[in-house]
Amino acid sequence: MASATEQLAANLNFKAFSKAKVLKQRILFTLAALIVYRFGSYIPLPGINPEIMSEIAAQNAGGLLGVFDMLSGGALSRMSIFALNIMPYISASIIVQLLTAAYPPFEALKRRRSW
Repeated sequence: MASATEQLAANLNFKAFSKAKVLKQRILFTLAALIVYRFGSYIPLPGINPEIMSEIAAQNAGGLLGVFDMLSGGALSRMSIFALNIMPYISASIIVQLLTAAYPPFEALKRRRSW
């Protein structure tokens, strides 16, 4: 009796995959995003000494910092741009929302782009 994996491999149809243009685009976009993320995880933040940060990460490898470093793929110990994750986006979003109340061009932009 064949396992589920063997049955799936036997029924795999690459001709149908070649016709699925949307699926190919999504897979290629995902691969491109992963490549960009991996390259970006090696670009250090300006003003941070990566050697000192890696020493700090090595000292706290067993704690919470070690878990965050593991989940970021080592980007935290290298203190790279993508180690910040979504925090710059959140900060920029909050700043823009506060500026809409104080700066009229931002308010006009908000009214024009009502999503």
